[in-house]
Amino acid sequence: MNTPPSPPGAERSDESSVRIGALVPLTRPGWAEAGQHLLAGLELAVGEVNDTGGIGGRALELVVRDTAADPRKAEAAVDELARLGVAALAGEYHSVVARSAAARADALGLPFLCSSAVLDALTEEPTEWVARLAPPQSRGWRIFADFLLDAGHSRIAVATQPSVYWASGTRILRDRLAPRGGTVAELDTGALTPAGLCDALADSGASALLLLVGQPDPAVPLVRSVRRDPRLADVLIGAPAGQPEFAGWAAALGGDGAAIPFLRYLPEHLTPLGVRVGAALRERLAEAPSFVAYEGYDTVAVLAEVLRTHGTDRARVARAWPRVAVEGTRGPIRFSRTPGISVRQWTWAPVQVVDRDPADPGRFRVLHAG
Repeated sequence: MNTPPSPPGAERSDESSVRIGALVPLTRPGWAEAGQHLLAGLELAVGEVNDTGGIGGRALELVVRDTAADPRKAEAAVDELARLGVAALAGEYHSVVARSAAARADALGLPFLCSSAVLDALTEEPTEWVARLAPPQSRGWRIFADFLLDAGHSRIAVATQPSVYWASGTRILRDRLAPRGGTVAELDTGALTPAGLCDALADSGASALLLLVGQPDPAVPLVRSVRRDPRLADVLIGAPAGQPEFAGWAAALGGDGAAIPFLRYLPEHLTPLGVRVGAALRERLAEAPSFVAYEGYDTVAVLAEVLRTHGTDRARVARAWPRVAVEGTRGPIRFSRTPGISVRQWTWAPVQVVDRDPADPGRFRVLHAG
């Protein structure tokens, strides 16, 4: 592996600690609720690592930077963290932001374990510097498409916004549905009001509407409009990107936010570690932890094992990805090369399609697993 020269200041880290840089969306327009869950998992794992001796007797230190869903801000944070001497990067929730961070980390020779972003093309070219815990979008969204087909939905409409991520998701859905006679109609939320989108949806004949849009706006107003339109009473609303996972969704929509299937990256049963971590996360967050919180915890668990076993040299950390064997909260974690994926990938993180129970919106129902 070719190792780029370290950027100026890369060796200035406080030798009493081992630093990990954390990229997290904590302010708008980032999905701050997801960022808080991700950070809770990262911080919990760092605390447990330090309670058990740290990294060779040195404390593990998390250096957090808010990306606010801004790719340029993420790139600047990667540059800064590299100068601060972090041994590796962790985190990021938003796929487009993670892609910019991954490209910069690759250019600098800085290992990056991406926690949550799913965009398949996380880097333009294959790289040894980046690994990922979340399943790629192509896998999760194909599973979601299979769920729709199995439930009898072949004519799908998508409410969408301009984004590489949403465009990629639309393409995956269309490619999965087309061989079985399915169709995908795109409804541009930038050109349509919620009422206008309801009119277009009614005219389309689609039996399902997928929300490929930001949360809370325009997702929440769209749900309210569709729920109140008698023409659309039998239309399924879905949200493959996971908007209904978080408590803010239920708080904003109440019963209207139930029965909206989404993707969640949890197994049928957590590992014993996952059960213990889940209880600790619930206490830290004062609410049920999302799958994103578990992703944060698992990210640090992997990095801590790599740092303990292979040392803190950046090139050695990156070379260790293929030798990772860590028991995570959701199963054994190992990384491999996957066709069509440019980074080292956990093959495979568990995938579920779930929704909130209309009888109890605080309870999740597992509808499908892949």
